[in-house]
Amino acid sequence: MTVTPLGIPRRLLEFTIDGAPVRVPEGSTVLDACRAAGKDIPTLCEGDTLRPKNACRLCVVDVTGSRTLVPACSREAEPGMEVRTDSERARHSRRIVLELLASSVDLSTTPRAAEWIKEYGAKPDRFGPDAARLNEEPKVDNDLYVRDYDKCILCYKCVDACGDQWQNSFAISVAGRGFDARIAVEHDAPLTDSACVYCGNCVEVCPTGALSPRTEFDMRAAGTWDESRQTETATVCAYCGVGCTLTLHVQDNEIVKVTSPHDNPVTHGNLCIKGRFGYQHVQNRG
Repeated sequence: MTVTPLGIPRRLLEFTIDGAPVRVPEGSTVLDACRAAGKDIPTLCEGDTLRPKNACRLCVVDVTGSRTLVPACSREAEPGMEVRTDSERARHSRRIVLELLASSVDLSTTPRAAEWIKEYGAKPDRFGPDAARLNEEPKVDNDLYVRDYDKCILCYKCVDACGDQWQNSFAISVAGRGFDARIAVEHDAPLTDSACVYCGNCVEVCPTGALSPRTEFDMRAAGTWDESRQTETATVCAYCGVGCTLTLHVQDNEIVKVTSPHDNPVTHGNLCIKGRFGYQHVQNRG
């Protein structure tokens, strides 16, 4: 027998997106509605398992009557709204944001970044070679994951995942102000001396590759990382009785990383250190 959970019914709200009428459940964001309508809205800081942070400002849209552009990821839909996703003002804002990010941060491993830069005609090099960059070597201080702050856009998703939204370890936060702001552990100590429990949930939500599994980092450095050759296999973690769903990413018959589906009701994309990194015994063929 299939059991269907019944929640409290939500009324439908009616408004328009780019002149077309849409209906979405009460409590939906403008971004939810845009995606349901097939609108491709770029965003980096938005995460489907985290509360909106409004950090990257890539998802801004025009709303009639609003003095400023509206972040679609956090603005709740309202009856009668008139939303324009592709106005010149919205496109100009996204272009500037992409130029600022790409001129100061390495977006080479950010999914779709190159596509968006081309789509919006962004020209990051117009700021010249003196644009402020961190120019810092990746922090390789453990065997599980790597921190490459040259790719960090300060979206705070890792802080939220480590903090009160999921892990409650509070191992990482934002240190410094202005151009000196960066993600760091307490006293900017090595990760091994921090409160980190190596769950890797910060890695899971990072949108740019600033945090990456050590296996992926090493393979990219060696030029062997190739997602087109990778397959994904769903299984269940055998370490305890919780029953977390794992997605094994396999390349050349080797597990190269482990993730978990974000829509899974048990994990919501989160795992512990064993589930995310404890897979080497599976391929210990010696």
